[in-house]
Amino acid sequence: MNGEANPDIRDITLAELEQFFLLHGEKKFRAKQAHDWLWRKSCQSFDEMTNLRKVARQLLKDHFSFNTAVAGIHQKSADGTVKIGFRLHDDQWVEGVMIPSEDRMTACISSQVGCALGCKFCATGRSGFKRNLSAGEIVDQVTGMLGSGSGISNIVFMGMGEPFLNYENVKTAIEKITSDDGLGMSSQRITVSSVGIPRMIKKMADDDPKYHFALSLHAATDAKRDQIIPFNLKHPIKELADSLKYYNQKTSKRITIEYILFGSFNDSATDAQDLANFCRNFPVKINIIEYNPVKESGFTKTSAEKTKAFVTFLEKRNIVVNIRKSRGKDIDAACGQLAGNQLKIKN
Repeated sequence: MNGEANPDIRDITLAELEQFFLLHGEKKFRAKQAHDWLWRKSCQSFDEMTNLRKVARQLLKDHFSFNTAVAGIHQKSADGTVKIGFRLHDDQWVEGVMIPSEDRMTACISSQVGCALGCKFCATGRSGFKRNLSAGEIVDQVTGMLGSGSGISNIVFMGMGEPFLNYENVKTAIEKITSDDGLGMSSQRITVSSVGIPRMIKKMADDDPKYHFALSLHAATDAKRDQIIPFNLKHPIKELADSLKYYNQKTSKRITIEYILFGSFNDSATDAQDLANFCRNFPVKINIIEYNPVKESGFTKTSAEKTKAFVTFLEKRNIVVNIRKSRGKDIDAACGQLAGNQLKIKN
């Protein structure tokens, strides 16, 4: 096999790699050596595997490709947020964001190049869908951010793409990020955010995830959610609520609801009541997210007064509410602003 026809080395399992080495007259333990370089040491070329003899490295070069996501700092915000562009092997781009706070550094990573869902308030959806990221490319975002010199305490799949439309690769990436023979991070520090794909929520529940789940809701009635999230037209609120009930029954976990407040659209007392009604179905906490307008979306940020009234309404109904202030808005790194189409690695 040659060139692009070769499979990505990080798309095969350790067992498959063992069989490969045995088939080509190498010792089985070579697979574990190579596997450690791939996932624990985060190498990005076969030549870095220095404890493999040259003939074994050449064997890998001859039969596999090594498709990496190469990181470079794009911009740093006034508030310390850093947006990083990742150039992929096919010259596509994705973006990730490092978000600092007093007690943590959160890495916001992507799962797809672009997005097929076309949410009206989101810049990513405007670029359309290009392809899924491989598990290796997802992990590369984490190691690339670690390589920037800052530690990472938390990881959120809230960047470009819909994680549940790339579920198997996302799940594999999380396994590599959290396993002892990978990066060894705690699964309790990872959150996967989704617009809410009912069948995949149920599948995730059946898989008994150790990570956290967050639902990007943003409107609690079909009449309004249909306007901002086209996917809701095919899978309405009731179907979504049923899948969340299933998730809670299977996992006993509380669900995080993400709710961006848009000015004069979903920020009234009636909207707050609709949200409270939706949340009666299962234990939740709600993250109210400050919106930063995306050009030509038609949506605006709500006022501080309406935000306060909305939160107070929910809290009076004994719902846990957190307000998430926007970070990185001056570098287009805020929620919904990632586009991945104007990035250049700085040398």
